[in-house]
Amino acid sequence: MSDDLIGKGKAVKEWYSVQEAAEYLGISQPTIFRWMKQGVLSFYKVGASTRFSREGLDAVIEKTTGQKEAEASAGTCTSCGHSILVEGKLQGTGNLFFRPEKTKFWVFSEALVPTRCRVCTACGHIQLHADTARLKRLTPESQADNQEGGGK
Repeated sequence: MSDDLIGKGKAVKEWYSVQEAAEYLGISQPTIFRWMKQGVLSFYKVGASTRFSREGLDAVIEKTTGQKEAEASAGTCTSCGHSILVEGKLQGTGNLFFRPEKTKFWVFSEALVPTRCRVCTACGHIQLHADTARLKRLTPESQADNQEGGGK
């Protein structure tokens, strides 16, 4: 079976040269060398040549999720992907709140963010969701900008 894939040109490449790594990531070769020097990109020396593993290259790729995509994915189970979640409360001796480590200096309300709880009917995974509107009002502007993908 693997011979069929190799014969059709669909073999997955495991090791990349500097030029191939730059093409794979869609960046220039000087960026590859800069990332190597900064320790951002893992590499292997084989004799005089430099090689990159596919896993190492994939680890450099970072995805920033937009607000609409985040809201859409909040309705699915993070464990199994099932779309039926039952809303409820996680109960102990009181309600559960989230408190950000850093808040705006002048906030007249308590720095607690209410949470909602959802459980997946398929696998039983419990998810906690914070009130994002309240969280944005409490956190400093630079932190809120970073969370929305327009970071500094």
